[in-house]
Amino acid sequence: MSPEAEAPRSTEDTTAHARWEAALADLEATLDDATGTDTTGTDATGTDTTGTDTTVDGTTAGTATPWSAPTGLGPVPRDLVGRASRLLAAQRDRITAVEDARRVTLEHLGALRAVDATRTPQAAVYLDASA
Repeated sequence: MSPEAEAPRSTEDTTAHARWEAALADLEATLDDATGTDTTGTDATGTDTTGTDTTVDGTTAGTATPWSAPTGLGPVPRDLVGRASRLLAAQRDRITAVEDARRVTLEHLGALRAVDATRTPQAAVYLDASA
């Protein structure tokens, strides 16, 4: 048996591997939804191309469930480490993109506030002479 040949998995190992695959698939689907590559009819802005009100993560507005870390997974199976690493890198890229968008939005908001602060109050146009 060569060192690269995979040893037969026990039932417990197979179950743990399947749980890890399911957890990674769930995280990948969530990431795909957030980046606008999902196939449910929404884009990254949450704009629904099917007529349903959706959130940025692709779920129907008002039905999003908060994420909670899966429990009881154990260590990542060796053959899934690369997939998990790519997912982590993609999540970090997404975090960077959100932080950049937040920064740009704050800059725009600051510019709008600066313009509004330069406006002088207008004098009254009408005079109520009946009072």
